[in-house]
Amino acid sequence: MSATTPPDAVRDGDLIAAIDLGSNSFHIVVAQRVLGQLRVVDRLRETVRMAEGLNALGGLDPAVRDRALACLDRFGQRVAHIPRRQVRAVATNTVRQLRNPDVFLRPAEAALGHPIDVISGREEARLIYLGVAHEQPPEPSQKRLVIDIGGGSTECIIGRGFQPLERESLQLGCIASTRRFFPNGKLGRKRWQAALTEVELQFQQFAATYRNLGWDEAIGTSGTHKALANICAAMKAGTGGISREALHKVRDRLLMAGRIEDIDLPGLSDDRRPVIAGGVLVLEAAFAVLGLEYLQVSKAALREGVLYDLLGRDGADDPREASVAALMQRYGVDVAQAQRVERTALMLFDQVAADWGLGREDRAMLSRAARLHELGLAIAHSGYHIHGAYVLQHSDIAGFSQQGQRFLATLVRCHRRSVPKSAFEQLPERLQPSARRCAALLRLAVVLHRARRDETLTGIRLSASGNTLRLHLERRWLQARPLLRADLEGELEDMLDLGVALVLDLA
Repeated sequence: MSATTPPDAVRDGDLIAAIDLGSNSFHIVVAQRVLGQLRVVDRLRETVRMAEGLNALGGLDPAVRDRALACLDRFGQRVAHIPRRQVRAVATNTVRQLRNPDVFLRPAEAALGHPIDVISGREEARLIYLGVAHEQPPEPSQKRLVIDIGGGSTECIIGRGFQPLERESLQLGCIASTRRFFPNGKLGRKRWQAALTEVELQFQQFAATYRNLGWDEAIGTSGTHKALANICAAMKAGTGGISREALHKVRDRLLMAGRIEDIDLPGLSDDRRPVIAGGVLVLEAAFAVLGLEYLQVSKAALREGVLYDLLGRDGADDPREASVAALMQRYGVDVAQAQRVERTALMLFDQVAADWGLGREDRAMLSRAARLHELGLAIAHSGYHIHGAYVLQHSDIAGFSQQGQRFLATLVRCHRRSVPKSAFEQLPERLQPSARRCAALLRLAVVLHRARRDETLTGIRLSASGNTLRLHLERRWLQARPLLRADLEGELEDMLDLGVALVLDLA
């Protein structure tokens, strides 16, 4: 095991699981690590159609919510005996669109027995590409276009090897587009053409960039593409893929039905019939705008990408670390100061982690926040902690869930000055206690390094009991640093807004 591999990393024989809360279907994939590779041992899929329950105000129909929770309860039984670190659940477009996602996520996490990460569209795109690349390894120099049509969104990615180069996510999916363009179930050429023109405009936003970059092959993934490949094969219009000509034949036959409930396509399952029109519409627009002639179909999708990403987080391939390094470079972070604060923050963390119930992921997030706490200085010195927090919350940062970015942003927002009463409200309740405590540790580390010079912090010890932090310092050492003493005395009051009582113990 390498020095960068944690002692509780996934080993040969261990099981890992990925759970995908899609807008159409929920999926679970369980795999076993064998000789460094993943071997799928179980798959479950249930049609939940979350997107059907999403209303214009961002609410979720109670019947659809109950259907989703019942599915997650069953999935939870399957992963109940797999260690928490070896399971990752992600939620996509429909949960992203909810006005208050936590209203759904709290009971959903209770039913599943695991946290659920809400991921952005571009992070979803990255994971989809990762899954396809691992399942169908490309040539190192080969570029691929990958298109994933889900229930609520469509992701388009160009990548080379295992790295995505361009990622886009559109608010177009088989369910969402069917509901939007054919709300009464009627199909007709005039209606279809008007809808196609509107969908094509969405692809036009990035089409020039993609076509200029180019690709060697195009791959479709997820349910719509698999269903269309089966239909094309049944119509003897192709085997294993989708051509432009075959797609038009499917569209023409679909429109002949006149109504969605009357669609009669060979190879089409009853389960897929209610949403196939929206999927065909989106794919026809993609073919037209991107100039596609043929699309291979991959068995891999988001869930496989989540599995491989989960493995990467155990070692040097954690995408979050690469993202932090890129942010530091982009915003000109003072690396030496960031490292000083990080070392001290982690030293303090290690002294109180057990008493405060903080874990490995909390330590990693504190480390990242320490490296990024001055990111906002590139914008302005005044309120730089606010600027940095805004950037971290609202950027597309590879590897992070929306909750993860908010956690990071909250630590950066609260590392200096007063702490707003609403600072932690954006976080799920389960993350708020650890975020408050990590913020307290980051504040102390920043104060101890205000001088911005290398200094051995001798005699400093931290202990925790309940919500009380006791900072043990040598009296003579602190007396020689009047500015530090004034800063620490100021923290006695400011820390209270974190729910932490700081006590200075001078010996």
